[in-house]
Order: sequence, then C-alpha cells, then structure tokens
Amino acid sequence: MKIFREVAAMPQMAFFGRVLLTLPFWSSGLVKALDFGGATAEMAHFGLSPAALFAAATIVVQLGGSAAVILDRYTWLGAGALSVFTVLANAVAHRFWEIDDPVARFHDMAQFITNVAMIGGFILAAALAERPRI
Repeated sequence: MKIFREVAAMPQMAFFGRVLLTLPFWSSGLVKALDFGGATAEMAHFGLSPAALFAAATIVVQLGGSAAVILDRYTWLGAGALSVFTVLANAVAHRFWEIDDPVARFHDMAQFITNVAMIGGFILAAALAERPRI
C-alpha cells in the first residue's frame, strides 16, 4: 500500500530504525559505564584480562559505534565496529556447541543466530548510508 511506502520513506523512520538496531549496544554500554565494577566483573567472568581494559574498550565500541550509526555519521565505521564486536562476543559468550544441556544450548544458539542477523542489519545500515542522499 502507498501509505506504507510513504511512512517508510520518512527520514524519521530511518532514524528510529537506527536507534532500534543499536539498542542492545548503547543500552549495554550505558549500563556498563554506570557500573564499571560490574562491567569489569563481567569481563573477568568470560576470562578476559585485563578485565578493566576490556570493559573500557567494550563501552567505547558500544557507545561510539551506536552513536555513529544513529547519527548517520561514519556509519560504515560504527556498523563495522559493532559487527566485529558482535562476532567476538559470539565467540566468547555464546559457545552453544560446548553446552550439554539441550535447553541452554538452544537458548545460546538462538542468541548466536540473532547476533548474526544483527550483523546483517549493520551491513544494510552501512550500505544504505553510502547511497546518494535525495
């Protein structure tokens, strides 16, 4: 229907889509920034050392990458950084193939696949950002 195309073409919709696409990252980055001790403990839990350095780098990537995508400035860089972060997070935190419990394995596999789909969203966001502006 014509109304759906018109709504989809509104610049506000693209902005809203970028905010939603990055929601898991900027919200996590804010939580980590407000509770750096908890962020450091999370990194230590996953065996990352030095934990404080990994926590700080995670906050910078999550907030900086999200800001770049949301503001549509250097979108390719923000989307790329968040994509690389997501690949690494999957390798560290969602190793479903090592889980014996079938329910836990399914849950982690679903999160892994969701993360891969988000990478597809970042590829799309970067590609659309490089299109000529109308």
